[in-house]
Amino acid sequence: MPFPNSSDLSPSFFVLASIPGLEAAHFWMAILLCSMYILAVVGNCAVLFIVKTEPSLHAPMYFFLCMLAAIDLALSTSTVPRVLSFYWFNTREISFGACLVQMFLIHTLSAIESTVLLAMAVDRYVAICHPLRHAAILTNAATAKIGLVAMARGVIFFLPLPLLLLPLPFCSSRVLSHSFCLHQDVMNLACANTTPSVVYGLTAILLVMGLDAILICFSYILILKAVLRLASWKERLKVFSTCIAHVCVVLAFYVPLIGLSVVHRFGKDLAPLVHIIMGNIYILAPAVLNPIIYGVRTKQIQRRILNLI
Repeated sequence: MPFPNSSDLSPSFFVLASIPGLEAAHFWMAILLCSMYILAVVGNCAVLFIVKTEPSLHAPMYFFLCMLAAIDLALSTSTVPRVLSFYWFNTREISFGACLVQMFLIHTLSAIESTVLLAMAVDRYVAICHPLRHAAILTNAATAKIGLVAMARGVIFFLPLPLLLLPLPFCSSRVLSHSFCLHQDVMNLACANTTPSVVYGLTAILLVMGLDAILICFSYILILKAVLRLASWKERLKVFSTCIAHVCVVLAFYVPLIGLSVVHRFGKDLAPLVHIIMGNIYILAPAVLNPIIYGVRTKQIQRRILNLI
């Protein structure tokens, strides 16, 4: 491959993906995305407001829920308005710098959410297996420290991703496969050896999301062992029902993440529609579903919502 010319060394913009043949449907797709985004914003803001104003919810589990709500708000807000601008006003170009910032925010916030989900799994394990020590182990100060560690972990692991892309030359084709910027998507457009970026990106994902998923599974294995030692099935179901909301939230986060990874790895020949739909599900599914899941499963939140209505 010939070395790219000087104009390729510093790309000024990338082009967001559209769906060939469905450009006329962009308006209606934007209506759907906008409705989901509004639902996500209202739902997560309601969770933050209810937990703040309800003293009975001032506990580690609900503080972690507030962290999830804040992360989902930041993640959806960093992507959806730009996607809506593309669909409604056909502004397909995104500057190189804005693309790198958006990419950093998406991956960093996803890493922070993964860490918070692990902390919530540990909270459930301590509450069920060591209930007498729960208040002493997971204090408000410990919960705040966990939140800071989650933020630092996400930034430290994923800040190198855009930095590794900065010096790379890019080809004349700068059309992305999504309506927003992801590391692997941008990296595939480079006209240079991307092995360091590939290796580091895979390592970061395995050490953060991969490790968190393994530890969450291990926590639930310990929880199941403790639950099965209870005398009756009624007691077992009652205790494990306190974990159902968290299990659903974990699935809402990891299933789209795994699906998007599979599409990137094995779906090069798939239709562009599949890539765009999987990307939008990855961004919006947790933000929309998390408030609904905890709203359905938490009686205090239900009562506060009914009072507000």
